[in-house]
Amino acid sequence: MSVPTNLISLTTRIFFQVHPAAHRQISIWKDLAGKIPDPELRGQAQMSIATKTFHCEGGSIYGLLAGKYYKDAIKFIVAYQTISDYLDNLCDRSTSLNPDDFRALHEAMLHALTPDAQPSSYYRFRKEQDDGGYLVALVTACQDVLRNLPAYHLAAPHLHALAGLYCDLQVYKHVAKEDRVELLQQWFETKKDYLSDKMTWYEFAACTGSTLGVFCLVSSLFCPKISGKLLLKIKKAYFPWLQGMHILLDYLIDQEEDRNAGDLNFCDFYPDNLILTARLITFYKNAQQSVSSLPHRGFHRLIIRGLLGIYLSDKKTSGQKDVLQISRKLLRLGGLKTIFFYLHCRAYRHFK
Repeated sequence: MSVPTNLISLTTRIFFQVHPAAHRQISIWKDLAGKIPDPELRGQAQMSIATKTFHCEGGSIYGLLAGKYYKDAIKFIVAYQTISDYLDNLCDRSTSLNPDDFRALHEAMLHALTPDAQPSSYYRFRKEQDDGGYLVALVTACQDVLRNLPAYHLAAPHLHALAGLYCDLQVYKHVAKEDRVELLQQWFETKKDYLSDKMTWYEFAACTGSTLGVFCLVSSLFCPKISGKLLLKIKKAYFPWLQGMHILLDYLIDQEEDRNAGDLNFCDFYPDNLILTARLITFYKNAQQSVSSLPHRGFHRLIIRGLLGIYLSDKKTSGQKDVLQISRKLLRLGGLKTIFFYLHCRAYRHFK
């Protein structure tokens, strides 16, 4: 089963393969979330699925890299993304501001990438404890997929490096408001060796906040001829530029929402919208260049244009004048393929 590298084949397989497989998995976790005994944990689990389903839908497109094993890859992707969204909700709307609590919760994301890891007491620093086995079940589902991949050991260092950065970010960005920026800046100073180009601390933080590199690596492990050299190339292609573009787009459309909620938004740290727009364009161009040496580069380039379409078609953009102006410039930059994804996503949201 070939990897789609053009619009027609990609959208056809998204509709007839990816979405049905993803929604079967989402349904499993939705049912289990509804059975969580603790009302706070149950509410956050249900809300994360209800409001962030498109994260699982979009991420599951990477399952197509697994060929005939796409359902197994999507099983991992949906479970891993569900962990990410659930924990993000727990931290964003937390009953705690304890960094030890956030660190303990995110052990689940590292364990999910380690087939032989034993679950820990993820809720040990918070009063809510009883999730009915929900988080452990998600972790186990990820481990079960990875356990059957012969080349897992080749990807493990890259998976843990990306997940480690992600977990650090989630800890530092959710502590007390007065401490967030200082902690993120101090963290950035210790991680500059990850970057080959000048970035601000808030751009680096954005690069660490995406799960796309993990999805691409895991899906690529289903290829029988995968090599350690190619896996390293994939990791470098996705981090920092493609992952950074992904998360900056997410923050771009969430600016008004985050201001109202008092949440940290990395786009707010740019001196003005001209610089923000210029940097988004730089991230887009560098992301396109970074995937140019990968197999199926047409697939990855469509993903990049698809990200523009997915985020810029969100209804949040229309109510924010500055964001709408930036969106129009980015859509022109992405060209006709991006316009196609934009219109497709708007129609999908409308009829859904």
